[in-house]
Amino acid sequence: MGSEMTSLVIGLWLLNALVDTGGQLAFKAAASQTPSTTTGIAHWRFMLARPWIWVGVACYVIEFVAWLAFLSLVPLSDGVLLGSINIVVIMLAGRLFFQEKLSPLRVAGILLVTIGVAVVGLRG
Repeated sequence: MGSEMTSLVIGLWLLNALVDTGGQLAFKAAASQTPSTTTGIAHWRFMLARPWIWVGVACYVIEFVAWLAFLSLVPLSDGVLLGSINIVVIMLAGRLFFQEKLSPLRVAGILLVTIGVAVVGLRG
């Protein structure tokens, strides 16, 4: 990496993954609470009245700030590659909290992304 993986960089990277995952989970929770009989504008009004949607928005605001801070400390090419770990964390959280399926191909993808992130993160 062009810059050192300092504790600040690692902390911002982890914060970004945490709030991105929290935001995705909150949006999924808000969408899952919507009655299947609700359609059109009523569907959106119902979701906007759910607290989970606003937790998701708050997470994304925090993520925006954390991501900008993170990118100010690392080269863009490294930051984007390291940020791809969010996909892995979100898929695992979806499995844990929403019992979503992880097919063998998804597990292979998780492993490949994780290996790629480790290679980028560890190279000096």
